[in-house]
Amino acid sequence: MKYRTILMFGAPGSGKGTHGRILGTVPGFFHCSCGEVFRNLNPETPLGKIFVEYSSRGQLVPDQPTIELWQQYVHGLTASGRFNPKSDTLVLDGIPRNLHQAEMLDDFLDVIAVFNMCSGSFKNLVARLQRRALKDNRLDDASLEVIRARLKTYEAETRPVLNFYGPKVVYRINTDGTPPQTFLKVLRHVVKLA
Repeated sequence: MKYRTILMFGAPGSGKGTHGRILGTVPGFFHCSCGEVFRNLNPETPLGKIFVEYSSRGQLVPDQPTIELWQQYVHGLTASGRFNPKSDTLVLDGIPRNLHQAEMLDDFLDVIAVFNMCSGSFKNLVARLQRRALKDNRLDDASLEVIRARLKTYEAETRPVLNFYGPKVVYRINTDGTPPQTFLKVLRHVVKLA
């Protein structure tokens, strides 16, 4: 069975996590952040050590452990009754992060929309990431050097995923307004999908 899915997509700091989380509070939608799943790993476990090693350099965790962790997490959510794949739309953020991951997930996801969260301002992205670093104690977001590395990785590896899904399901959403203005744009597309 394929999971009916909306992908929250965009550069680090673009707002995909914020708006994915909000959409996940709407009945019938379930938000899953791959980054949060990784950050909640015990850093002493083998997978936790891999995450710390890569994220501290602003790099992506390799594909195989990423997909394995995601599958285990979603199976656990389903088994515990928190996510019902027959009635809930999965709202994914932070995965897939490259073409290989998109291909690996193709058998599991029925992607009905990709919300491409876009900011026209590098300063906005940096400010959001640094604010988040302070608020959520996310050290990987504090360093300008790591932020630049993450944005470079996004442009080289993640942005091409948009072509994998094609223009019929990709919706560009400018996130330079206030959070309520941006979420209203997301909701307008969600209503059309229902």
